[in-house]
Amino acid sequence: MIHISSDKFIIPDKRPLDEALHRTTHLGIGAHQDDLEIMAVHGILQCHHEKSLWFSGVIAGDGRGSPLGRPFAHLSADQLQQVRNKEQIEAAVLGQYSVLALLGHSSESIKDPSDKNLINDLIELCTVCRPETIYTHSLFDRHPTHLATVFKTIRAIRSLPNEAQPSHFYGCEVWTSLDWLVESDKIRLDVSSGKDLQNNLLEVYQSQIKGGKAYQQAAMGRRLANATFSDSHQTDSSSGVIFAMDLMPLIQDRQMDIISFIQSHINHFSTEIINRFQAINNSESQ
Repeated sequence: MIHISSDKFIIPDKRPLDEALHRTTHLGIGAHQDDLEIMAVHGILQCHHEKSLWFSGVIAGDGRGSPLGRPFAHLSADQLQQVRNKEQIEAAVLGQYSVLALLGHSSESIKDPSDKNLINDLIELCTVCRPETIYTHSLFDRHPTHLATVFKTIRAIRSLPNEAQPSHFYGCEVWTSLDWLVESDKIRLDVSSGKDLQNNLLEVYQSQIKGGKAYQQAAMGRRLANATFSDSHQTDSSSGVIFAMDLMPLIQDRQMDIISFIQSHINHFSTEIINRFQAINNSESQ
């Protein structure tokens, strides 16, 4: 039984809500409309046309604060929210999502540590869906609402009973690339297939693209760049890669300090860079 208002859910194939939630195997949790299609397309591709795999998407925010240029600059906050929700629904239909949840929280409430509404919504959704794989924002994302969303997602999943915990929990790149992570801290999500679908999913967001943000070109370009520049001594084994960080340690050890977890990744990078240059310096001095 779900207590979130039914008008927040869109089910592209019109199945009953309980059925659509329960069949979810992959869940994307994003702050804004279009985040899922940028960061969680790996899950969308895995589930597309697969009868036993279903991707569901959660959009935490209402999308009211986006910068807009012509021809959308005249839109009010309410009109912008309607346009962005319509675009997100179009992407959900195109991507054959099991369920799309448009929770509609304000950015201010998402960023407010004392506001538990998003956490409670996510606990309820994850308890019913019990996805095997969850995609959300990276802990190194520089967008404050993205960062608040991943922090609250972690808090929600930590509250779940063991049997409802995912097997995979990925923090994916949107506003900060993760190509700098050391190899042991970096997960490669291969998105070589379905290029037309990937592009079409991004193209639905005309309010962003025509409004001045070429997200479709940037996202597709980053995926190709990740694949090409990931290894200097090997030929390309894929034509598209999204980098992610493994967030499962924060779930397996619910007492682990999130700041310390972030610092460990920075320390690994720092150590690798220093060792790399020390090796060159030592070889030159011999």
